[in-house]
Amino acid sequence: MITVNKVILRKKTLSDARDDYRWQKDAELARLDAGAPRNISYARFLAEYSFELYYPLGDRREFAIESPVGVHIGNCVYYNISISRGEAELGIIIGERDYWGKGYGTAAINALLEHVFTHTGINRVYLKTLDWNIRAQRCFAKCGFKPAGNLVKNGYNFVSMELYRHPWQTEQREQSRD
Repeated sequence: MITVNKVILRKKTLSDARDDYRWQKDAELARLDAGAPRNISYARFLAEYSFELYYPLGDRREFAIESPVGVHIGNCVYYNISISRGEAELGIIIGERDYWGKGYGTAAINALLEHVFTHTGINRVYLKTLDWNIRAQRCFAKCGFKPAGNLVKNGYNFVSMELYRHPWQTEQREQSRD
């Protein structure tokens, strides 16, 4: 479990499945992730979900995001982990709309970065976000990510962003002095 400011990051459990299913079926959330809502039964989703919990991929670390009072509000992940290149990709979703625009995404990303840069050999974290998703870009910039270019994938235009360990550590030291 990782606790920073407004959020708790914890290992995902089977009890998270109902929320994750609801979020993956949500058209607006799918649009923010450049995808389509999932269209499968809950029984099939639960079977896939259970399998992924018990047999996780080696290049992926997923966490549930909880509010301080224990409400499951979203998920975050670092994936495409490459030990040889010392890098991983970051993803986040705040599925509960009541928690949008209140700093929970920023807090979750900061908690995940704290974990990644303190407890792994990863030196670079990168991400991509839709070019029109200014709210996400502001959140990522607030966490220290810098624009790293543009890309087109599956007909969508993305902004890629990245953050390196050394600038992150420097910023953390400066903040701790304040």
